[in-house]
Amino acid sequence: MKKEIKDLHQANRKAWNEGAKHYSEELQKTIDRLKAGISSVHPLERQNLGDLKSWCESAVHLQCASGEDTLSLLLEGAGAVTGIDISEVHIDNARKTSEALNLPATWHCCDILEIPESLSGSFDLVYTGRGSICWMHDLEAWAAVVARLLKPDGVLHLFDDHPITWLFDLDSQAYQYNGADYFDTMEETRGWPSTYIGELAVPEAEQAPKYERAWPIGKVFEALVKAGLTVFHLMEQKEAYWDIYPDLRPELRGRMPLSYTLMARKPA
Repeated sequence: MKKEIKDLHQANRKAWNEGAKHYSEELQKTIDRLKAGISSVHPLERQNLGDLKSWCESAVHLQCASGEDTLSLLLEGAGAVTGIDISEVHIDNARKTSEALNLPATWHCCDILEIPESLSGSFDLVYTGRGSICWMHDLEAWAAVVARLLKPDGVLHLFDDHPITWLFDLDSQAYQYNGADYFDTMEETRGWPSTYIGELAVPEAEQAPKYERAWPIGKVFEALVKAGLTVFHLMEQKEAYWDIYPDLRPELRGRMPLSYTLMARKPA
């Protein structure tokens, strides 16, 4: 991995360790939901993936955060799950959750671009998204890891923010262009949206900086094809998995894509 990429990812690790403390505070609620059989898998994901019990013996969740979505794949029928995240706090939360519920899960704390070779060719499903790909700063290396992890005939499922949403102010009542470049946007920020994590105990000026990049859908498609995968599903969606524009006027909702889903297969 190039040093500049590694440095960006390590900066994001520090920021996520700060943000993951919010997940720690919600850990018991997460355990209670999963214990009650409540899956956090999004309806769009469920529609695309179908009955996992019929085809998915093993799934890996890249950038798994504190593991609720990962463990929800078991509720959807996956035989076993592996979660991978760069944040030590997130992985500690995930381990505590799976141990509390006695669920068959394995956890690895590492950069996605440095996943152990021992996991290569192990998974029927690579599951990722919901605000994950923006933290990757080498898209071709990411796609190569996805291809390496999949078994022959295995499937990638990605559900993430549509990159066009980066072009508009999040707090505006109308779609107000913010000057971003659709084809080349990387931003450095501190703090988190109020609709997500919100205020942290650490003053914003003292928080670790974090670095995000908007990847055009065409670049994602191109990287996966270059890695040897066959893209067989690509759909722009009006739905989002979080309230991207909380103040947007009702009559403007549904007029542009907020997310997209993509599926790709490793040739048998």
